[in-house]
Amino acid sequence: MKVALLCLGKTNKDYVVQGMAEFEKRLSRFCKFERVELKDVKKQDNPKILKTLEAEAIFEKLQRDDHLILLDEKGKRFSSRKFAKEIEKVTRHSKGRLVFVVAGAFGASEELKARAKLLLSLSDMTYSHQLIRLIFEEQLYRAFAILNNHPYHND
Repeated sequence: MKVALLCLGKTNKDYVVQGMAEFEKRLSRFCKFERVELKDVKKQDNPKILKTLEAEAIFEKLQRDDHLILLDEKGKRFSSRKFAKEIEKVTRHSKGRLVFVVAGAFGASEELKARAKLLLSLSDMTYSHQLIRLIFEEQLYRAFAILNNHPYHND
């Protein structure tokens, strides 16, 4: 299964880069994982225009059969085990890649939300757009570890 994480902007914090490298290495045992850092959209005064431009950049990277899950603060929350079951369900029934998207600071456009099969919230708390990548990759690795009976996750 191919899994992609699409993000806006580069990661420039060494501790985040190192953590992601570790979880991407671990993920390679379970799936073909790719993190795609899209070029930051030039700052706009209007958040709606900014979200539209960001969505256009994301849509350019999506393929027709991709199963899109959008990280969104108002999305559905899962336990780690339930998230693993959701991934298992998608990998059984999806023809395309499993693609997760971290939108920009103002959130995702309505068009991007409409394209998503699921809006996923990792927490009620707000995290920086760099740090959430690391947190998400750890949870993705945890989900694959659960599905493969790897002892990483403890109940």
